[in-house]
Amino acid sequence: MTKLAIIPCTVFLETIFFRKQFSRTIQFSLIILLMGVGIATVTDLQLNALGSFLSLLAVLTTCVAQIMTNTIQKKFKVSSTQLLYQSCPYQAMTLFIIGPFLDGLLTNQNVFAFNYTPQVLFFIVLSCLISVSVNFSTFLVIGKTSPVTYQVLGHLKTCLVLTFGYVLLRDPFSWRNILGILVAVVGMVLYSYYCNRESQQKASEAPVQLSQPKEVESDPLLSVENGNGIHGDGGPKSPVWSSNKDLHA
Repeated sequence: MTKLAIIPCTVFLETIFFRKQFSRTIQFSLIILLMGVGIATVTDLQLNALGSFLSLLAVLTTCVAQIMTNTIQKKFKVSSTQLLYQSCPYQAMTLFIIGPFLDGLLTNQNVFAFNYTPQVLFFIVLSCLISVSVNFSTFLVIGKTSPVTYQVLGHLKTCLVLTFGYVLLRDPFSWRNILGILVAVVGMVLYSYYCNRESQQKASEAPVQLSQPKEVESDPLLSVENGNGIHGDGGPKSPVWSSNKDLHA
């Protein structure tokens, strides 16, 4: 449910703070997508105060982080690699300081008291390497597309996890899961179609706007300054100079 709430929250924040417009067709496709993922994944829902607070905090921080990732890359013309290089040290330092404290607070276990065997260290390093590639792909996709598109891609990953879990691991799979995945795929296809159609419309409108001639103010003093001023009766007119134009000159 927390993951399903990220797309509506992202759309809301971008609409309020960045004045981004989402067409009704895009909204309709996102609703179908979320319904499909909800049918396929949400089976049992239990709420409590602490879980609800942490879920709300996770949704808000995730949306803000992804929106700012997209905004910073486009505003400052930086690549995903540059942004990741600049932000990783701060993320690592924050996790190293706060992570063990929160881990001990929530699990009542000390992370430094664990017996780190060579096999455990190998998988920790492997996990770190995989997380680097995940972070790189995340920054790249968000920078090239948008936070909403990245979340749509994330829901596609969820559907693939369910499918491969059934095919490879023989996880239990019901008709509800199949129906949810099919509905989610329909939503993804509609979202891709409407996004491509709107992009083509914007691309076709851009040359038309560029080809329109710009309005140029006529300068009635041009002929006077060139010495070609003419009286209404056809006689020569003495030059009349504008103080503002003299200052600009």
